[in-house]
This record gives sequence, C-alpha cells and structure tokens, in this order.
Amino acid sequence: MENKRPIVILIADDDAEDRMLIHEALEESRLKNQIRFVENGEELMDYLRNNNKYGDKEKFPTPGLILLDLNMPKKDGREALKEIKSDEALRLIPVVVLTTSKAEEDVLRTYDLGVSSFITKPVTFSSLVDVMKTVTKYWFEIVELPKL
Repeated sequence: MENKRPIVILIADDDAEDRMLIHEALEESRLKNQIRFVENGEELMDYLRNNNKYGDKEKFPTPGLILLDLNMPKKDGREALKEIKSDEALRLIPVVVLTTSKAEEDVLRTYDLGVSSFITKPVTFSSLVDVMKTVTKYWFEIVELPKL
C-alpha cells in the first residue's frame, strides 16, 4: 500500500552514534519516509510545537510517528511523552519508545502515559535493521494512521 502523503518519522535520541545507526538501519530497510532528528526532549517539544528554530511548518512538518529515547538531557523522554499525550494537538501522534532501558517500571510507566509501543534497542546492527523493518512495515503498511 502506498501512502498518499509522506509521513515524517521524528527520532528523539541524544546519542549521535545511535542516531546514525537508526538512520542507517532505516535506510537499509528501504524506508522512503523523511527522517528528522532531535537531540533531547526540549528540542522534541519545540519541533512538535514549531517553536524557535523549528518555526517553519513546511520544513518541520508534524510527524506521523515519533521514535523516542527515554534517557536524554534537558528533558527526558518520560517528561516529553507526558507532555505530548496531555496536549490536545499532539496526543494522536503514535510514539514508540526505542531505548536501552529494560526496566519494568519504564515499560509500565510509558504505557501508562500512552506510548504505542516499547522497544529495547537491539545490541547488534543487523538486529536493529530487523527491528526497523518490522516497525516500518507495521506503522506504514499495516496500521491506519490518523491524518494529522
């Protein structure tokens, strides 16, 4: 199924190496979507609200999917998730936690806050590619996303 509008994936992760690996894994899974990156929860919220350097809505469109790391500086993923899900204009955006955390409390808390999925970052690149293929197939070929 071809989606009529390009769905932007917004990835919030403070680790430059992880951002590069996720980007490469998405490219390897032949993803055609635009990918944008932010480095912490404050940048994530600025992007989503088109504030500060993200003011141009054409250049920084509302994402159709957010991949969210939990452990970031300034504002961590948990705080950002709580803000997103309590904001009328943002709460419909699916958020997938992609983190190194395996803590049961993080799994429970993020689902309680409204996360769509919780994925622990795989250790190997080939496993990350497999996860990204599955994530993109699920979110862009199987489920129906809300028109935002």
